[in-house]
Amino acid sequence: MSDKEFLNVALPKGRLGEKVYAMFAQAGFPCDELLDPKRKLIFENPEAGVRYFWVKPSDVAVYVERGAADVGVVGKDILLEYTPDIYELLDLNVGKCRMCVAAENGFRDDPDRTLRVATKFPHIARGFYSARSRDIDIILLHGSIEIAPILGMTDVIVDIVETGTTLRENNLSPVETIVPISARLIANKVSFKFKHAAIQTLYESLKEQVAAKEEQKA
Repeated sequence: MSDKEFLNVALPKGRLGEKVYAMFAQAGFPCDELLDPKRKLIFENPEAGVRYFWVKPSDVAVYVERGAADVGVVGKDILLEYTPDIYELLDLNVGKCRMCVAAENGFRDDPDRTLRVATKFPHIARGFYSARSRDIDIILLHGSIEIAPILGMTDVIVDIVETGTTLRENNLSPVETIVPISARLIANKVSFKFKHAAIQTLYESLKEQVAAKEEQKA
């Protein structure tokens, strides 16, 4: 089977990727060896016309934008931060969390001084505070940023909050929600044109699965 006949799918490593794969398999794109514990990174099912590969969650959009993958699944936070040139097709309603401003318990913002913000998401943080005409100093960190306000290096952090446990354990709490986050189905713009039938089939099935789960919750 030629590469043109495969639908190339970039999945984020980890629990989210495994959960999303189950949805793809239900949509008619199964690949049993994908869940094999061996260290392979690329998996194919010629009968289903699909090729999967695991990548770091923050890299999924790059693979799709560059055309190495036709479709992929990525968090809305990545799309907002890096604004890749792709099509965002569907909110899969999984991997739900929120982008928040958090600070030490009892923190009060002083608008007369520059707000120091630690974050892994400088674009999102700048956009949020720019809309409020708030003067900020962004400190870009890549590890556990909760320690920054504890050590007095920053006033607040802008980060993803899922359960809030890590914040509570470090005497921090959410101050404000910037935007809700969830996993999104994205597509390469060229692939969307030339592999439209396969992508549309996948999209329609995933859309039905999301709707069915919402009905069950109602």
